[in-house]
Amino acid sequence: MTDSAKANDLLAQLPKGKGPAPVHLWNPDFCGNIDMRIARDGTWFYQGTPIGRKPMVKLFSNIIRRDGDDYFLITPVEKVGITVDDAPFVAVTLEVEGQGENQVLRFTTNVDEQIEAGLEHPLRVVIDPLTQEPAPYIRVRTNLEALVHRNAFYQLVELAVSRPINGQNWLGVWSAGEFFRIGLEP
Repeated sequence: MTDSAKANDLLAQLPKGKGPAPVHLWNPDFCGNIDMRIARDGTWFYQGTPIGRKPMVKLFSNIIRRDGDDYFLITPVEKVGITVDDAPFVAVTLEVEGQGENQVLRFTTNVDEQIEAGLEHPLRVVIDPLTQEPAPYIRVRTNLEALVHRNAFYQLVELAVSRPINGQNWLGVWSAGEFFRIGLEP
């Protein structure tokens, strides 16, 4: 089966409801990889060409699953591998409600999914060992994260407060009663 036929077949099998499909319940046979890639900036490519129709990207984003280090598009009867450069989503905006320990941080992804940072949707920051550049992420769904866009990360840094943890002062942010570390205080 060609990549085009596989992609069209996947589209025909997509659930018609809103929101993510219950891909964690589906265990179809692996049907091979298709030439689909999600770039670090959140752009979806099919056979090297950006997918310009946002509704189509949103449909595909509802059937993505990560098993180990591999990403798949999954329907009840088919499982195909795709390439993800970094994270399958990008948190492009941040809304702040309240302040201090009662503050709530609400992110919106590039596919218009809203996530409230908290126990189920933790924030984490990874420091690149070579460049020392921070890469912030928020969990969107089980095993799937969004890279926090640089502008939203700058907002987080502006909201950062100091808190001692295990004898070290950490800068971090509060959301839904949880403290998320951004980095050690200089």
